[in-house]
Amino acid sequence: MASTIINSPRDPNTLSNYNNWRTVHTSTTFDILFEQQKLKGSVTHSLEAITDGESDEVLLDSSHIQIHSVKAGGKSADWELLPRLEPYGGPLKIKLGRKPKLKEMIDIQIDLETTAACTALQWLTPAQTSNKKHPYMFSQCQAIHARSVFPCQDTPDVKAPFEFTIKSPLPVIASGIGSKDNATSPSADGSSQVYKFHQKVPIPAYLYALASGDIATAKVGPRSIVATGPDELKECKWELEEDTEKFLKAGESLVYPYAWGEYNVLVLPPSFPYGGMENPVYTFATPTIISGDRENVDVIAHELSHSWSGNLVSNASWEHFWLNEGWTTYLERRIQAIVHGGDQWRDFSAIIGWKALSDSIDQFGAEHEFTKLVIDLKGKDPDDAFSSIPYEKGFNFLYFIEKTISKEEFDKFIPHYFETWRGKSLDSYDFKATLLDFFTSNSTVSKKLNSIDWDTWFYKPGFPPKPDFDTSLVDQCYALAAQWETFTQTPNPDFGPNKSDIDGWSANQIVVFLERLLPFADKLPPPAVNYMGFVYNLKETRNVEISARYYQVALKANDQSIKNFVVKLLGEVGRMKFVRPLYRALMKMDYEVAVETFEKNKDFYHPICRGLVAKDLFGTKGK
Repeated sequence: MASTIINSPRDPNTLSNYNNWRTVHTSTTFDILFEQQKLKGSVTHSLEAITDGESDEVLLDSSHIQIHSVKAGGKSADWELLPRLEPYGGPLKIKLGRKPKLKEMIDIQIDLETTAACTALQWLTPAQTSNKKHPYMFSQCQAIHARSVFPCQDTPDVKAPFEFTIKSPLPVIASGIGSKDNATSPSADGSSQVYKFHQKVPIPAYLYALASGDIATAKVGPRSIVATGPDELKECKWELEEDTEKFLKAGESLVYPYAWGEYNVLVLPPSFPYGGMENPVYTFATPTIISGDRENVDVIAHELSHSWSGNLVSNASWEHFWLNEGWTTYLERRIQAIVHGGDQWRDFSAIIGWKALSDSIDQFGAEHEFTKLVIDLKGKDPDDAFSSIPYEKGFNFLYFIEKTISKEEFDKFIPHYFETWRGKSLDSYDFKATLLDFFTSNSTVSKKLNSIDWDTWFYKPGFPPKPDFDTSLVDQCYALAAQWETFTQTPNPDFGPNKSDIDGWSANQIVVFLERLLPFADKLPPPAVNYMGFVYNLKETRNVEISARYYQVALKANDQSIKNFVVKLLGEVGRMKFVRPLYRALMKMDYEVAVETFEKNKDFYHPICRGLVAKDLFGTKGK
């Protein structure tokens, strides 16, 4: 089995020389300066030489950071920022003046401040927050944005414990366990208060996370709290308190006990670009999961699953991202089956996932590099490859293995896998070797595993084989969609939507129905689609999973009356899952309105979202 310390880097998306040095501990000390919209302070890395006398310099990833000074071993060091190499930034080169021996330690302290070009931080003015009283800041470092906060070995192949010392006039949350002395409300006079956190479990730099704003908290379980704006706290507590501990116990039953102490959720302002970010201790979550019906909290099952898959056991590079997300989606759906009562719920979620996979493959093209399970990211930005493919193609691979060898046998492997790689990073070949090694003494299972065409799964672009999913929870959704499809072929004056069509349906069943309509939505009469929106209560539902999909159907049907609803939603939600498909559909209906909407809202969107939507609208160079 491959060692986690290697002679040449496995990660093509870092410019650090982590094959010579490994970070073994990191401390950050920052002032959060809201008026200047920057962090100012220092980072100290403890580095261990993993080669013997080979390198007299340290290279750290860095992007758009203003560096004031560098010390190595407590003494001023010569340093320079090398020329930028897009999209990876300009690495910081620190000259040591000698070549350390194997296992020798050195501390590197860097005084710095972030700049307006930082891609990891989003700063919100009071007007952009819910109660309009205080500014807000939050980070999003995945995939390669930690390097825009502080110079580091910005690769998931390197993990280290972290310490945080943060000064802010507003409450702070970080991806660690907070000190009991941390304040819980804004300072009365606007002066800064000191917040401390520690993360004793080694984590990669992309899991470094900070947020600060008018944040209040409430318990949602014996080891969990929810944090959000004071005005939203009551509804967030209600949404999450029913299932959070159930999800935790279900995850532990599949793998082993939760390793991070607390599991908490920070519900962020609406410009957060993802459904959730699995920052340890505190999942950063989109407010779109707060839908007033507890229908969208399965996002928490996904982010919680990252506590094992991704956070404890990490992909060694973003080329093997499916190891993070495929495993997490697999565990999420196993948790759903346990909590909701049966494998039909897992397959129901997988059917929705298959539609997301189809959309992503259609967007890239079936032969595109990014539709493979193991992708080539040399010279590329991992953000450009982001899609549902590593989630869903990865899930389907694990689902295929489970079905090939039986759930009973695969369940024996799950805790072994996560224990073997606990605290480490691996690639797809390590995964394969671990699986085959585990079943070496079981000739029946070994034979089945050896029948798998591994190269096809890893490297063939496009769709994987489609499983025979249990459709019991979607059959009625398909049946109603079929009625609508018949209506497009033979107009029937007696056919029309009736509220009873969807009586007793879950929100996800409505989602499946709407996704079933999309392929033929351009053939639906716009007045019928418009009327459907009213009768089924799809236009102004608080559940964005439903409204965003209905808007896509209406846009494709050329229902001009939907434009105002779409424009309004695009100014209220920054989650890329909804924003990018809606812009793509709006572009086809009215390109000028799409551009006008983007220009109006671009400062509301997170930098990652803003950049990707710009590429969708204006081509690969963005605008």
